[in-house]
Amino acid sequence: MNALIHHKTPYTPSTIMRAMIRDNNMLLPAISRFNIAFGFGDATVAEVCRLNGVDTDTFLCVCNLLSGYVYDSSRISLDSLMGYLKRAHTAFLDILLPKIRHQLIEAINTGRASNEVSLLLIKFFDDYVEEVRRHMEHENKVIFGYVERLLTGTADDSFSFSTYSDSHEDTVEKLNELKDIFIYHYNQGDSARLSGVLLDIIICERDMLAHFDVESRLFIPAVEKLERELRRNRVASRDGGDASAEEHEGSLALLSEREKEIIRGIAQGKVNKEIADGLCISVHTVATHRRNISAKLDIHTTAGLTIFAIINHLVDVNDVTPV
Repeated sequence: MNALIHHKTPYTPSTIMRAMIRDNNMLLPAISRFNIAFGFGDATVAEVCRLNGVDTDTFLCVCNLLSGYVYDSSRISLDSLMGYLKRAHTAFLDILLPKIRHQLIEAINTGRASNEVSLLLIKFFDDYVEEVRRHMEHENKVIFGYVERLLTGTADDSFSFSTYSDSHEDTVEKLNELKDIFIYHYNQGDSARLSGVLLDIIICERDMLAHFDVESRLFIPAVEKLERELRRNRVASRDGGDASAEEHEGSLALLSEREKEIIRGIAQGKVNKEIADGLCISVHTVATHRRNISAKLDIHTTAGLTIFAIINHLVDVNDVTPV
């Protein structure tokens, strides 16, 4: 294979790792979060993954997603993906955010702002970090614990993963707000130090958005697929293999209340922005829910979701906009 990768060509097991990084050097954090040691020379992706005990399919899926290329999520190892997500949490909480806080304090101390304003800015950042910490520690303890039980074949009926999916909205907005406050409203003579902090905030913001993308596009669908398989196996075992009736009933049960509201909006002919405005959520969140709904139901068209909504009495047929 050539040393350079052609544009929009997905990475494969035979891709040279060096060429992959040259194609997208923003993959460096992802490589470290798979616990892959640097210094791999001209080895291929498959060779590096084998030497570091990393699942190649999962690694390639994440790297292709983060690079905007076509990715294959059909053979993801949930165990490998959870390890990646846990190490990402550690990077954010123990390395990236503390580094930004330290630099932020230094930048503010050299500025013209009063002590009161400086304290408010630091408190704003600390509140944000605490919010991120609660979110990620909940994932580490509750969500990943639940998935680990699923991987042993134990279906936990006391926990609804769709609830996690419903509440799983990104926490990047506050970081973006802090950046905008400094850029548009905070005045100081020497902005060189502050511009360095802002650059780190921008990089962290993009990194976190990519992290939530991996969770939304890869982790959540993979867990829900495993849940469906365990549920089907349990029903088939109990009913001697005839699980079709309960599978139909179970389709509606897979959806959170928020997802049902979004399906109603789709059936009523609303576009994503109209649905978002009506539910007081972001358009990005609506799009994420729609992807998750399609993955859960294996229905990928507006017409199909509309029919599903009518059959399952989520909307009255008279309220449906023809498609």
